[in-house]
Amino acid sequence: MPVKTAPTAEELLGDDLHTEVVGHFAARPGAPDTAFVAVQVRECLRYLYLVSRHPDRLGGLFLPVEQDIDEIWHYLVLQTREYRELCEERLPGGRFIHHRSISYEAYQAAPGRATAAEEALRWIPLYTAAFGPFDEAALPHWTVVRFLHDELGLSLAEIAAAAGEAEAPSRGAA
Repeated sequence: MPVKTAPTAEELLGDDLHTEVVGHFAARPGAPDTAFVAVQVRECLRYLYLVSRHPDRLGGLFLPVEQDIDEIWHYLVLQTREYRELCEERLPGGRFIHHRSISYEAYQAAPGRATAAEEALRWIPLYTAAFGPFDEAALPHWTVVRFLHDELGLSLAEIAAAAGEAEAPSRGAA
């Protein structure tokens, strides 16, 4: 059975809102270039796509992406009509995704460090199944993947291989 390709950021937001969001964040003082901001928007929408598609596995977990991605999510939430349509009509879960801010320190204290790490790692196989392996452009935006790459020295290929191994048991059970 062929795997359905996940929609792009432009498909999820529509061209006008995508251009608006990228333009807003690229115009901020000291902002990175437009191409980098477009990847930030893409990764924010990939995060929302995964939360929508896997509420049973990801619901309530800490945001495993950088603060810049969370700021894009805040911007989208403030576009109330478009955000509701995104959640209910374009994302696979068809339900509104609520946002709640909590610091990493507060989150880590609640479930404990080991649980926080396990939950962060839960994203990787779901991401690679939907979007393919993490690429160099996505790497700066996903905290746990960047940690595995920069601090533990794993290549993106090794991270993808580990993600495939982690996902394999659940594929067989389907």
